[in-house]
Amino acid sequence: MIPPPFDYVRPGSLDEACRVLAEADEAGEDVKVLAGGQSLLPLLRLRLAYPSALVDVGRLAELRGVEDRGDHVFVGALTTHDEVLRSEVVRELVPLLALATATVADPAVRHRGTFGGSLAHADPAGDLPAVALALDCVLVVRSGEGEREIPAAGFFVDYLESALEPGEVLVGARVPKLGPGWGFHYEKFHRTAQSWATVGVAAAVRLGEDGGVVEEARITLTNMGPAPVRARAAEAALVGVPITPSGPGSLGSGGPASGGERLRHACDLADEGTSPPTDLHGDPAYRRHLARVLTRRAVVAAGR
Repeated sequence: MIPPPFDYVRPGSLDEACRVLAEADEAGEDVKVLAGGQSLLPLLRLRLAYPSALVDVGRLAELRGVEDRGDHVFVGALTTHDEVLRSEVVRELVPLLALATATVADPAVRHRGTFGGSLAHADPAGDLPAVALALDCVLVVRSGEGEREIPAAGFFVDYLESALEPGEVLVGARVPKLGPGWGFHYEKFHRTAQSWATVGVAAAVRLGEDGGVVEEARITLTNMGPAPVRARAAEAALVGVPITPSGPGSLGSGGPASGGERLRHACDLADEGTSPPTDLHGDPAYRRHLARVLTRRAVVAAGR
């Protein structure tokens, strides 16, 4: 549990951090960016990562904060999970982010762990990558060559692999406001409060003006593949399905064409196209079952 040796650099500005990272890239060095450290430090202690240096950006105030910018909310990369949870802007304008953040680990981790660190770490079992994908967030990154924007759909590449290039720092994310008619929920199954999600479901559902029929749905799955997965088949099947506040047991009556049966059928498509892992917490068949059940719960809760 002792990390390998590494150099430590603490830049005083974002520009300096980008310069240090660019120089390290030119020299062929493996350098990691350190923010809150709640994901990176365990990898170091387990010797699953061997960086030659850590660039600590944790004190760069320019990367911290939450702002309402009209059609979206901008969340700085160094904003801690606790700060996200306490933000009225987040709770009122992008509530799905608040719902998922509340499930991250425990209060101690949430006081140190950062919004951007969770995204850049690109762990498919992490809660926030699924939210970023469901909300079509745009991630803003900076390097010595300037800024660029990466849609969430192209940011999470593979297991612990993002689209960040060497020398780039995640600045923050633009989180779109979905507006009236949308409901949100994050449903997660995990064995203990501190453990990663066995399976999680981020659901955003837009109901029609009558308030009971799904017009659009966004469903993203946590830990059902090497990156967060949009459940496209379930999303398409949910369109036109009625939802009532009473829960799935009363979503209509009668035969197979009833609301309840249609909801179950749509949510049973949630695991289509996924490749869930096998580990101590469950095999693929178990995770597929969880994905279907949790999707149904999340959709019903989002539609209330």
